[in-house]
Amino acid sequence: MPRPHFVTHPESRPENRSESRTALRPVIRRISAPLLLTAAALLAQLPLTAGASAAETARTPVVFVHGYNADPGVWGALRADFKAAGYTDAELFSWGYDTSQSVNETLSGRFAAYVDEVRAKTGAAKVDVVAHSFGSLVTRWYVKFGGGGAKVAHWASLAGPNHGTSTAYACAAWSQACRDMTPGSYVQKKLAEGDETPGTVAYATWWSNCDEVINPDSSVRLDGATNNAASCLKHNDLLGDDAVSQGVRSFVGS
Repeated sequence: MPRPHFVTHPESRPENRSESRTALRPVIRRISAPLLLTAAALLAQLPLTAGASAAETARTPVVFVHGYNADPGVWGALRADFKAAGYTDAELFSWGYDTSQSVNETLSGRFAAYVDEVRAKTGAAKVDVVAHSFGSLVTRWYVKFGGGGAKVAHWASLAGPNHGTSTAYACAAWSQACRDMTPGSYVQKKLAEGDETPGTVAYATWWSNCDEVINPDSSVRLDGATNNAASCLKHNDLLGDDAVSQGVRSFVGS
């Protein structure tokens, strides 16, 4: 049988393929170089864009401080509002503590340690503080006397007995915290000395003329703070009021 005869095209011969590749190299280089430069430029921009986005969305962590005979659970509604506004659990902290103890001798120091923990965990230089009732005294003492002035950006007080409340006499016999809340107590006098709102911290209060715990109602307001009158709300109702919530969120975001 005759062997099949295959005709080889001149360009498919090894020596000719080599010559073709050699001839195409300058063309490939001319096409590839601009594409590589464009890709490199795009890749170089990606980290910058991501970094700018992270910086734009970074928020100051918020520390919530409950009042007398309460616990961190009272902040459920306000925390939910903050999360709906874009905050994450990693930016929201609720401090729990024994509310029977002394503002200046015990609690302000423990709160200082907690703030430092939050700052270390988040990497933030400062925190925003939102306090209710007795928590306002603990956090104010920290800001004024415990070094908190350099670590707190915004301080918000909801129904705080900032100049004392006569209702605290009812429990003053057995509770140091209640004694601290009575008008004219050592804690009240020291906090009222000089500037009530010292340093670069931004201060705001919310009060209600229907508050059954703070007497007089004017006790909440502070010189130098943005003092906000809420609607006719009972003492604990300020914690879940929509208007108060919106005001607090706008304040700490300012």
